[in-house]
Amino acid sequence: MTHKKKWLTFAPAGLVVVGLGTCLVQWAADKKRRKAPTSEWVAAGTAALVVLNAGLSLFGRGVSEGVLYELKEKPQEMDFYNVPRM
Repeated sequence: MTHKKKWLTFAPAGLVVVGLGTCLVQWAADKKRRKAPTSEWVAAGTAALVVLNAGLSLFGRGVSEGVLYELKEKPQEMDFYNVPRM
């Protein structure tokens, strides 16, 4: 799989999972507000934070694959003195 395909897969997937994680955090907070048993809202909040952090990791991987795509697969531009930019 090329860096471009990884970038176009991981970055949007990460954004979707981050959105899901934030919704789950709100759901867990609502459980606490409604005075659900402590073990219930703590478990829900922990799961929500796991999903949120997984989304951030996926998005970060997408960003790194995008940078690798830019560095390795696109032709390098020349600067003013005809020295390849890095």
